Amino acid sequence: MNKFASFIYLSLSSLLLISCDSGNISKDTNTTEINHSTKDIAHYSKRDIRDDVFYFVLPDRFNNGDKANDLGSKTKKISQGGFNPENKMAFHGGDLIGLANKLPYIEEMGVTAIWLTPILRNQAVQGDITGYHGYWVLDFTEIDPHLGSNEDLKTFIEAAHQRNIKVFFDIITNHTADVVKYKECHGEDGSGWSESGEACPYISLAEIKKGNVYSTIIPEENKQLKTPQWLNDPKHYHNQGDSTFEGENSLNGDFFGLDDLYTESPEVVSGMIDIYKNIISEFRPDGFRIDTVKHVNIEFWQQFIPALDLHAKQLGIDNFFMFGEVYSGDPKELSSFTTEGKLPSVLDFGLQSALYQTLIEDKGTNKLAELFAQDSLYQNANVLLNFTGNHDMGRFAYLLNSKEKQYDENETAARLKLATAITFFARGIPVIYYGDEQGFIGDGGNHDSRQDMMPSKVTSYNDDNLLLSNNSTAENNFNLQHPLFKNFASLAQLYHQHPTLRHGQQKTFYSSESPGIFEIERTLKNDNYLVFFNTSEKNELLKFPSNTEYKLIFSSDDVLNKSLIINNNDLALSGLNFAIYRQITSE
Repeated sequence: MNKFASFIYLSLSSLLLISCDSGNISKDTNTTEINHSTKDIAHYSKRDIRDDVFYFVLPDRFNNGDKANDLGSKTKKISQGGFNPENKMAFHGGDLIGLANKLPYIEEMGVTAIWLTPILRNQAVQGDITGYHGYWVLDFTEIDPHLGSNEDLKTFIEAAHQRNIKVFFDIITNHTADVVKYKECHGEDGSGWSESGEACPYISLAEIKKGNVYSTIIPEENKQLKTPQWLNDPKHYHNQGDSTFEGENSLNGDFFGLDDLYTESPEVVSGMIDIYKNIISEFRPDGFRIDTVKHVNIEFWQQFIPALDLHAKQLGIDNFFMFGEVYSGDPKELSSFTTEGKLPSVLDFGLQSALYQTLIEDKGTNKLAELFAQDSLYQNANVLLNFTGNHDMGRFAYLLNSKEKQYDENETAARLKLATAITFFARGIPVIYYGDEQGFIGDGGNHDSRQDMMPSKVTSYNDDNLLLSNNSTAENNFNLQHPLFKNFASLAQLYHQHPTLRHGQQKTFYSSESPGIFEIERTLKNDNYLVFFNTSEKNELLKFPSNTEYKLIFSSDDVLNKSLIINNNDLALSGLNFAIYRQITSE
């Protein structure tokens, strides 16, 4: 605490200098209307990525705009079927037309960038699971027919761009659909599949040198399933059996049988570069989220990223942006892909882990300070993608109640709101996982955290009580009046109004070894903001630099907004709330 001796408590005399400068921001997000338009923000083609608010969505689970495509392809058997709205692991009918129809809803939340799970044509069914999620790609030139056509995608992107909203594709270079089989595991006819139980033990490179290899087999009817043509040759895959996601096999093993590309090969590198150059040329998206980045050799990224960036620029897409999924909470591992690997950014699993520790495990705010102290490892920590939960680990609302300690509905909502506020106002770019704004909780894991926004028929989804709502997922959940929707909209509007909260450099001013205040400064030129997050359930005193005057910009704490003075006229922030102040002399 000695290093904070230069701080003083805000006294009654300086309190007189505090005013509210929140514009149209709602203080009571339960009652005040939000009227936010992305048209007031810089044009999508020129907009800095730090000025965006992301919305991450699975199209199949969002909105069904065209029932005619529910069964998938009418001509390609491998990409048809799998539609069963009652099964959480099947296609549910959401599509690109349905998503386009809900752009006004997305825009109303202040979202400026939509990130779609993979939308290329998949193998529709394997075992008792389907490719509704998009990660089983067969054809890298065609949109999955369950989601619509190539023209539907172009129409969706055009409609989003007309609303000044960017569109990002989730892409895969690590693997393709499971077509290559091994006789030793899947039988002479290659009919087995690893995720159904026929796992293939990994064969190491050392064992391969000794001649221990799998015998690859592709059933005759499947030999030409993939597009482009070169993807059908088994030589372009590792063929070493299933990954356990550790050590060498993390790079070379099959993900539950999915064919792991031999990305060390120059032919594969050039082939994948060409695939995604063509995607950019045809559809002109605003960027890519790249799947399973750490499971691909670093040398691949050193060639792939610059090639696509240059291609986009040659097409006049000057702000094309790519960010990777590196499933690790370790900033050293995460950052290595932004330095050595040349990716512009990654999803910040480190911040998600720190949010988990501070707001779920009730550890001290020093966990946040320790994370941010490593920001210098990155090329630019301000362009990391911040999130609370996702389609693999589950939603933050679920994680909050997945441990022995159980929170009631209001406290769960308060902790979710505070975690979300940190993703918005700490360095980095906020990502909203679809459905969080409607109080979705789920049962954790992957399939259980991918609920339907349209009326669902999945029993295990519909038995959930939604946060701050009497609805269930059995109903249409596009409620503009939901308290959490209004909260997200308020955060987005505040985010868009203050450049320093998006671009400013961050410095930790205060943290503790127990739940309580986490205080950061955001500075852009001579513009200074202090942001306070209270992870405790109790009122906590706010600390300000001495001889400096600040005014209140925004607070989620109604009590603070009324300037409650406690403990010898010091200013306090109620538990699980946040507040933002701006230095008066900076204006």
